[in-house]
Amino acid sequence: MNKRNPPPSGLFPPLRRIMALVLRHLYLMRGSWPRLLELLYWPTVQMVLWGFITLFFLGHSSWVAQAAGVLISAVLLWDVLFRGQLGVSLIFMEEMWSRNLGHLFVSPLRPVELVCGLLAMSLIRTTIGVGGAALIAIPLFSYSIFDLGLPLLAFFANLIIMGWSIGLVVSGIVLRYGLGAESLAWISIFAVQPISGVYYPIDVLPGWLQVVAFALPSSHVFEGMRAVLFENVFRMDLLINALALNVVYLGGGVIAFLAFFNNARHRGQLLNVGE
Repeated sequence: MNKRNPPPSGLFPPLRRIMALVLRHLYLMRGSWPRLLELLYWPTVQMVLWGFITLFFLGHSSWVAQAAGVLISAVLLWDVLFRGQLGVSLIFMEEMWSRNLGHLFVSPLRPVELVCGLLAMSLIRTTIGVGGAALIAIPLFSYSIFDLGLPLLAFFANLIIMGWSIGLVVSGIVLRYGLGAESLAWISIFAVQPISGVYYPIDVLPGWLQVVAFALPSSHVFEGMRAVLFENVFRMDLLINALALNVVYLGGGVIAFLAFFNNARHRGQLLNVGE
């Protein structure tokens, strides 16, 4: 027997190596609550969303036929909210992935200026992405969301501001807890989708959940969208409610991000951006 190359111990070395890899990721999962949350999150959100859609269409089978393009409008406006949030979160995380935060903040750049830059990039990315999709929908489906007219600008502005607010909070959490929490950039926004009334009116929800829904700017926007499409009425009350809520949301998002940033700076985490 060659003493320099002794046979591997144990009966099943490949199995041991596989189990070692599995154990490594189990330990990683155990120490990262965002990973555990993500495992439960997607099945639950999909079940709740499609459950409410099913309940609505059971009693309103002719609803879509009453307003051509209502679902296309809902999808495009939802993407404004989603892309607005993702634009802030991803741009910030790209700085973390490239380990560039330390370089940024040895420059004269201030945290508030970083926030403004993130919001500007989110606006550019969202306009390009959603605008392109809206143009493609015209020849494919003979429907233009631009037919909504001036209300479309109000819907767009309110949804992207709400997306910014969520994106800033997510960015702050990722900065504070490390890249192990980066999955929040994708899952956080979908938590509000079932209660935003994207594809169905808010009155489909249980009474207690309607109270929660109307605390979101997005629910007022999508209710306003349906009022324009079904009734040809622009509801100023819904617009005012959405604007008022967005002032609170955006202010809270900026404050939360700056608080997380200051905490990370004091802990020396601007240079240590691992998990």
